[in-house]
Amino acid sequence: MMTLSQRLDALIKLGRHLSANDDEYLQALIQRTHYHNAWFTPDSQQRALAAIAGQFLDAQKLALWLEPYHLPEVNPTLRIVGLVLAGNIPLVGFHDILCVFVSGHKAQIKLSDKDPYLLPYLLKLLARIDERTAGYFEVAERLSGFDAVIATGSNNSARYFEAYFGVYPHIIRHNRNAVAVLHGRETQAELLALGNDILQFFGLGCRSVAKIYVPRNYAFEPLLEALHEYRQIVLHDKYKHNFDYNTAIFILNRVPHLANGSVILTENESLQSHIAGLYYEYYDSPEELRQTLETRQEEIQCIVGDFPELNLPLVPFGQAQQPALWDYADGVDTLAFLGKL
Repeated sequence: MMTLSQRLDALIKLGRHLSANDDEYLQALIQRTHYHNAWFTPDSQQRALAAIAGQFLDAQKLALWLEPYHLPEVNPTLRIVGLVLAGNIPLVGFHDILCVFVSGHKAQIKLSDKDPYLLPYLLKLLARIDERTAGYFEVAERLSGFDAVIATGSNNSARYFEAYFGVYPHIIRHNRNAVAVLHGRETQAELLALGNDILQFFGLGCRSVAKIYVPRNYAFEPLLEALHEYRQIVLHDKYKHNFDYNTAIFILNRVPHLANGSVILTENESLQSHIAGLYYEYYDSPEELRQTLETRQEEIQCIVGDFPELNLPLVPFGQAQQPALWDYADGVDTLAFLGKL
């Protein structure tokens, strides 16, 4: 049994190890992961690891995050929490594992078959730092004997999760995407930063901007120029296949679209665009836009933009893929949930 202080100390040391970026075995695993899943490029994996080290395992940020929860040094009611992890971007389930560990519970982890190597190695690194951490984690092919569940998946898998795990205390997450709100006065630097929100991780993350809301008669040229700076993304075979396929479909079906060599823009009410695509929708007033966003809040992970008139919580341009510890997926406070078990 470890105290909260001991658990935090182990996590902070793990963050320092990752920040040093000198682990040759980890580098080999990154290459193995890329070979296993071509969407997980070495660069995207390095970005994920750097975000974990800088945002999740920093001593000051951990202290600031945990301050409102008043967690006890020793958890008097240890529970087994089953975790069904997503695999859309590298290490996307790390925050759930972190929450379970910090709360003093044990995590029983069902890995995604798209990301099977990095996470177990991070747990081994923790065990090297403090061997007692090994008792807090179990990687399992099938969950069993758990007291609560946190499961993340598509809308289809979420229905299965609801049926299978519904009798247990649970958090079940569905499909969500980020959106961006533009007023037409954005600077070129802001539009360039937005490109990172759209295209980092090839747009596969739940915090990836898949749709933009623009004022009627919006001039798309500055945005297209900014996104053209990311044109090297089409050097990735899988992304290029999707780009070429969807372009051909739009041309054959005479679907109006805009393209700049890196992304295809089409008008669509949906919030979830195809790979290599970005949807847009017009609005006529800030009030109308605010009502639209509030109506669809259950489908939106976060809103990117600099639009004070909306009076809504917004993520600055370029920061969608840099969530803080308190930016909980689907807006559900994971640590509060675990504290009630």
